[in-house]
Amino acid sequence: MQTIESVVAMQNLSRAAHRSGRTIALVPTMGFLHDGHASLLREGRRRGDLLVLSIFVNPTQFGVGEDFEAYPRDLARDRAVAEGAGVDVIFAPPAGEMYPAGYQTYVDVERLTLPLCGASRPGHFRGVTTVVSKLLNIVQPDVALFGAKDYQQLAVIRRMVADLNMPVEVVGMPIVREVDGLALSSRNAYLSPEQRQSALCLSRSLRTAKALYRSGERNVATVRERVTAVIAAEPAAAVDYIEFRNGDSLEEVAVADDRTLLALAVKIGTTRLIDNCLLGEE
Repeated sequence: MQTIESVVAMQNLSRAAHRSGRTIALVPTMGFLHDGHASLLREGRRRGDLLVLSIFVNPTQFGVGEDFEAYPRDLARDRAVAEGAGVDVIFAPPAGEMYPAGYQTYVDVERLTLPLCGASRPGHFRGVTTVVSKLLNIVQPDVALFGAKDYQQLAVIRRMVADLNMPVEVVGMPIVREVDGLALSSRNAYLSPEQRQSALCLSRSLRTAKALYRSGERNVATVRERVTAVIAAEPAAAVDYIEFRNGDSLEEVAVADDRTLLALAVKIGTTRLIDNCLLGEE
C-alpha cells in the first residue's frame, strides 16, 4: 500500500492503471475511518483492480462555526483500517494541493441541495460537489462508493455525475450500525457515554416510523408526530429537522409509500448527527 499526496502523481498512477487495462475503485472519505468506511472499501476491493482510498478533510464543505478544526483525524489508524481492507493507494493531499493559490472554481447542483442539510448548512453541498468532482477528475475511477447514511449527499453526487456526463458508476452502500442501532459516524467520537445513549433516539425513531408504516399507516403527519415524540422524550436531543421526502426527487410528501425517505438531523449536546431510512425497506 502506498500513500500519495500529489495530485499529479495520483493522476499519473491512474492513467498508467487504465493503460494497462486495470479498473479503479475509489472510496472518498474525510478519514477517521470506522466499520462503515470499511464496508465501502471491501466492496471497492471486489469491484476494482486498483482500490484507492482518498482522505481529505475538505474545508469548503464546512460553514462558519462548524467543526473543521476539531474534526477527528488519525492517519495512522486510517492506514491500519485501509491495509485490513486491501487498499492499494491512499490519496491524502494537503489542502494546498486541492485548493492552490488563486483557486476560484466551484460546482453547484441546484434543486436537490436546497432542503434538509442544504437548508441547515448553506454552502455545504457546494463544497461537497466541488471536492468530489475534483477527486473524480484526479483519480479517474470506474466506480466510486458512498455510504447511504449521507442520503442527500449520495443523491446530489448521482445527479452531478449524470448531469456532467462523468464516466463513473456511483454505488451507494447501506448504513452500518452498532448492535444497539446507532449509525456509525466519525462524529460519534465527540459523544460522551451519556450522550451516546441519548443518540439512540435517532435510530429508535426510525424504527417507530417503519413499524407504523408496516402496520398500514400512510399519513405522514401521523408518523411525524410519533417520530417527534420519540426524539422529544430525550432531554439531550434538539431537532434540526425531521423530514419526509420522496426518495428519488427529495420533494416533500404527505402520503407515504415504500420509497418515502425519513431523514433526521438531531443535535446531541453540540454534536449534530444525521440518520435516515426508506419506510418500505426491511
